[in-house]
Amino acid sequence: MSNSIEVTAPLEGAPLRPDTPPAGPLPGRGSLSPGRRAWLRFRRNRLGFVSLVLFCAMVILSLMAEVLSNDRPLVVRYEGQFYFPVLRDYSEKTFGGDFPTPADYLDPFIRERITSGSNWALFTPNPYGFKTINYFAKAPSPAAPSADNWLGTDDRGRDVFARLLYGFRISILFGLALTITGVVLGLLAGAVQGYFAGRIDLFMQRILEIWGSMPELYLLIILSGFVSPSFWWLLGIMALFSWLVIRAFVIGRRAAALELHFSALAAQGIGVWLGVQAFINMGVNMGVLPTKGLTLPLMSFGGSSIVASCITLAVLMRADWENRQLTKGFVI
Repeated sequence: MSNSIEVTAPLEGAPLRPDTPPAGPLPGRGSLSPGRRAWLRFRRNRLGFVSLVLFCAMVILSLMAEVLSNDRPLVVRYEGQFYFPVLRDYSEKTFGGDFPTPADYLDPFIRERITSGSNWALFTPNPYGFKTINYFAKAPSPAAPSADNWLGTDDRGRDVFARLLYGFRISILFGLALTITGVVLGLLAGAVQGYFAGRIDLFMQRILEIWGSMPELYLLIILSGFVSPSFWWLLGIMALFSWLVIRAFVIGRRAAALELHFSALAAQGIGVWLGVQAFINMGVNMGVLPTKGLTLPLMSFGGSSIVASCITLAVLMRADWENRQLTKGFVI
């Protein structure tokens, strides 16, 4: 009796078994890049995709804030001549006023002069800027939402919608600039550390950890005594701290690739911790968050927080050291 097994080919046109894998790669799968696959996964998340579309629309609208909400007309045709108040200042005398001061286009007299007869003016949909105070408002401030002020006014008479529109643009641009700057600084520092390695790598890493233990709020208060606070100063200081968060996540990702799961989670948790600290300090300085009542556990600089910061840096240093030892081939 023969032990050989006869293998017969399936009949032509006969269907394959359901559990039979295809002979070659699935059509189109091999040509997809990692970025394309990530995008397709994101597209399947309907809520996330709709949120992205709404966010992009809000960003585009905020970039056009000057043509959507402005206390100056876009174009004025007065006595046969065209004027563009949105681009330059004109005095009241230009439109028949008595004073050489910049024209207030919310003034009923000026508005009547530029819209009477053959004169006309093209205003924005919301005729208020982010710092415009309407001295000719019909209701006392703060006012409820109305046809004149879509979201009402604050206690100083400023339009809430205009302030939200301009404030959203500043916040988004600041966040994007801060992220890009932090990533660039992190890549440069990481490239220098990885290329030279050795003592330079260790020295730079210790400097970064010492810098990360410094309280941002106190540093901002000290610097405000020497320089006038501005958008660019705040961006520079925050960038010097924010890229430390990226550095902590890089250490965590490297530990995860080396299958050091505890070190990976610890390093990424430290990154989240530093990020929350930066958010709170920035929010307090910008007046978004209250200055009292935010003393969170292990996050207020002072008292036991110094001990907690030292322990945090020690854990991050240990995770980085283990990554380097395993990369060199040593057994921990």
